[in-house]
Amino acid sequence: MRLKATEATEIGAPRRNLWERLVTLGPGLITGAADDDPSGISTYSVAGASTGLSMLWLALLTTPMMAVVQGMCARIGMVTGKGLAANIRSSIPVWAAYGIALLVVAANTFNVGADFAGMAASAHLVAPLLPEVAWDVVFGALLIVGLIFLSYRRIAVFLKYLCLTLFAYIVTAFIVHPQWGKVLTNLFVPHVQLTKDWITTAMGVLGTTITPYLFFWQSALEVEEEKAQGRTTVAARRGATDEEIRGAHFDVNVGMLFSNLVMFFIITTTALTLFAHGKTNIQTAQDAARALEPLAGHLAYLLFMLGMVGTGLLAIPALAGSSAYIAAEMLAFPRQGLDERPNRAPRFYAVLTAGLLLGIALPFTHLDPIRALYWSAVLNGIVSVPLIFLVIRIANNAKVMGKWRNSPAANAWSWLTFVLMGLAALALFTV
Repeated sequence: MRLKATEATEIGAPRRNLWERLVTLGPGLITGAADDDPSGISTYSVAGASTGLSMLWLALLTTPMMAVVQGMCARIGMVTGKGLAANIRSSIPVWAAYGIALLVVAANTFNVGADFAGMAASAHLVAPLLPEVAWDVVFGALLIVGLIFLSYRRIAVFLKYLCLTLFAYIVTAFIVHPQWGKVLTNLFVPHVQLTKDWITTAMGVLGTTITPYLFFWQSALEVEEEKAQGRTTVAARRGATDEEIRGAHFDVNVGMLFSNLVMFFIITTTALTLFAHGKTNIQTAQDAARALEPLAGHLAYLLFMLGMVGTGLLAIPALAGSSAYIAAEMLAFPRQGLDERPNRAPRFYAVLTAGLLLGIALPFTHLDPIRALYWSAVLNGIVSVPLIFLVIRIANNAKVMGKWRNSPAANAWSWLTFVLMGLAALALFTV
């Protein structure tokens, strides 16, 4: 249980050891794992199949980039007692805040739909007796019921266990018996190919790894953690102790490392099987799994597909949930959050349910999920740049953050992230 600054002064807050920190991992781990959603897995699969091992080094770059941005979002939520959307709304003109919010919610909605389609397609390949649309409805109903009727604490525990499904991709990588010397060389020695396809794919990897919904989800979960401990007012949540900040940074760093480790293993698996055998023309993770089966065996195929279902169940609550938190904080709903009962926060749950229902409806339309992912990536690429700027601005505001404003090292990495994501967004329109 976290202690506020005044409590820590009176009582003293001993440092936790490594095991204590590991067993209390929460918002950071869940957020990092949620980044590896079905659309992300498809992007990483395409990267490995079409460009080989040449993009592995991006994992070394995106890990600290993600860690610093998510770390800022976590601190903002903890120190201010409010989510990121509420802090943005109070720091820029309302019309600008609403514009950013609409873009993020639109991108989230496309992404939810694409993830539902990816989960349904994967489940159908493993259990073909049910058609894809039936699996889509089953997963949708499961998530709607769970998010509406379970408490935040139970949802958090459920999501934490779902993080284990990502180990499917780590196990799959070892099944293909990689040449680790070659893999590590490509990890530590950057390779850049100045071709349109390579640059476009690299931008896709960056765009699906550092995405705006994670910023809002991270700060919202930090607030929910404190509300679950009985701090129901902003005043009660405001402030943070040294131990709280250390714990949050450890949590975030582990989560982002885990997220990028999964990316590393997916690219490795598809590069050493599909790319190595000339199977480079894939568009989704399902295509990758089908091509992987004759090369790596049925177990690798099953792990790849079941991992898609698990990651979808983990990521969709983050996508739809972040949209609900954005709407609630921007429009100042009187009650909000996953720990509130639906009858006490009807508008929050209405937005959450609407986002899920729109996603469920996607497979029933003629909208191609690949196109949905494309437009999601475009919207995320557009909005991530100003969002990162605003996060940096808030995290450096002494009046808001007090002594917990950014360190010089955090500023260096955060501004580097801002520049690189700006170039990535520009590449979406110029490449």
